[in-house]
Order: sequence, then structure tokens, then C-alpha cells
Amino acid sequence: MEAKAGAPTIWDDQKAANALFAELRNFKKQWEPVRDLAVEVDGLIELTQGSGTADLADLQTEYENAQKKWNVLEPMLYLSGEFDHNNCYLTVSGGAGGTEAQDWAGFLLRMYLRYCERMNWKTSLLEKTDGQEAGIKTATILVEGDPAYGYLKCEKGAHRLVRLSPFNAKSLRQTSFALVEVLPEIKDTGEIVINDNELRVDTYRSGGAGGQHVNKTDSAVRITHIPTGIVIACQTERSQIQNRERAMNMLRAKLLEKKRAEELEQKHELKGASKSASFGQQIRSYVLHPYQMVKDLRTDHETSNTQAVLDGDIQEFVDAELRRSASSL
Repeated sequence: MEAKAGAPTIWDDQKAANALFAELRNFKKQWEPVRDLAVEVDGLIELTQGSGTADLADLQTEYENAQKKWNVLEPMLYLSGEFDHNNCYLTVSGGAGGTEAQDWAGFLLRMYLRYCERMNWKTSLLEKTDGQEAGIKTATILVEGDPAYGYLKCEKGAHRLVRLSPFNAKSLRQTSFALVEVLPEIKDTGEIVINDNELRVDTYRSGGAGGQHVNKTDSAVRITHIPTGIVIACQTERSQIQNRERAMNMLRAKLLEKKRAEELEQKHELKGASKSASFGQQIRSYVLHPYQMVKDLRTDHETSNTQAVLDGDIQEFVDAELRRSASSL
């Protein structure tokens, strides 16, 4: 790839050149820290095979530092998926449990926004429907950063909460569910062809707190793909054109996911692969009563520091799922 990038004709096709440099940057971002760590480890091995003058305490410290670097680098090496380094759309929806579930969905949305802050990723709220009493019915955010999709795809599925209900006069223990969906941001590559005749486009007035430019024009866009029934809404931009473009990108990602799922189902003859936010479908449990515990049911990774997790400290769960997924290949 570096040889191609150095070719004198590289800029004859500017679009292809930009794509090549972007891919090369992603590879280097993964490879160069591993290469540097390999040099460091080789140096440590040479010291252990020397004349015995190396200080054991210093060697132990160097080894522990190298181990810490590897613990950070190892999960990143599993990000070899087609879209792992893309931006992504993350949708949180309240599931079984009514107001409780909508409140729980609001908690999860906050958790992911805090996680994105920790990762220095940019987030944009594309669409949000508030709950009737508390929380949200559904919300979608665009996460811009590397590797946003590679990490957040580990969060797909139903999340289960057990706590004393704040909406029950008797403060009974309540179980609630919320569903998290994650899709990569996909530009128009030609793989998914969308016929305009198969779309119903509705415009409406954006929600929000109001102001000089808000709620005065029908800038929000809702696109329905008639053959599949997929509905995408976007209201974050002031321009109807921008909202339509973002909604089309989301629709393209949804259709590609559907296509890949159908291909996988046909290949493995799977049945009922879709997940719902209800009992028996959860990937992670968050127990706040009668004890404090967050446990991932795929990896068995757990912690009793529930507050840290709800404040966005979920990287250990992401890393554990990346390792599990890699080991199952």
C-alpha cells in the first residue's frame, strides 16, 4: 500500500487516492504500536540472556509496563471487520417494562454518551422520542471517531436492569429491558441500490426547545422503505436536505445489515435470528438491588462498581467481547 501511495500517478484518481491514504492510516495506527512493543520485548529478552548484570527489579518493572501496553493493544488487533473503523449509528429503545423501560433506556443513552466522551468521539443526536413519564422511547445518535463501530458493535442486544422501582409506591423490585442497535455509517458504495420509487418521504417540524431557527420549518425527515417497512427519521439538522442525506445513510446501513443477515441465515440455515428486548434475549444484566453487579452474559465479565459502568466506564466489557468474538472464529 505504501508503494501504491508513492506512485507518481497516485493523484490521477483523487477519490481512490484519498481512500487509499485513509486505509493506510488505519493500518499504521494498529501496526506501529505493535511493532514498537515488539522491539521493546526483544530488548527485554536480550537483557535476560545477558551476563546477569541486569537489575531484576528494573526488569520486572519493564515487563509490567510492556504487559500494560499489550493489554491495551490486543483488543484493537481484533478490529479487522469491514466497517470496524467507520463511524456508527447507535439506537437505544425502551423494551418490555413500560415507563420503567423508558427510564432505563434514558440511563443507557447517557451511559453511551459518557463513554463516547471518554473516547474523545463526537456525538450528534439524530432523533429522539421522549417517554410519556420519564426517559426515552427511542433515540439515535451518530458517533464519529475511530474505531467507533468496532467497539460499539459489542453493545448490540438487550440490556436488563434490576432495581427498586422509583415509579412504584411500594418500591417493589422491577426488571426492565432496553434494546441497543448499532449500525456502521456507510457512504454510497453502490452495493446497496435504493430506488426512489420504493421510498415514502415525510417532512415534519423538528422537536426541540424552540428558538429563533427551531420549530419554524418542516426540516425533519422521515423515510419509509416500502418493500421492507424500515422507517428512518432524522431531525438534528436545520436543513431538510442534510436531514434527508443522513437518513439515507442510515437506511443504507439498515438495508446492508438486513442483506448480510439474510445471507448468513441462508448460509447457516438459521431461524429466528432477530432479537427482542425481553426475557431470555439479554446480553448484559445490571443489578442494583438486592446487590450491586453488572455482568455480561456472553463473556461472564463482571464488576460490582455499577456506578462507574453507568457513568460510561464500559471498556473492559467491550474488550472482553472482542476477545470472545475473536476466539470463536
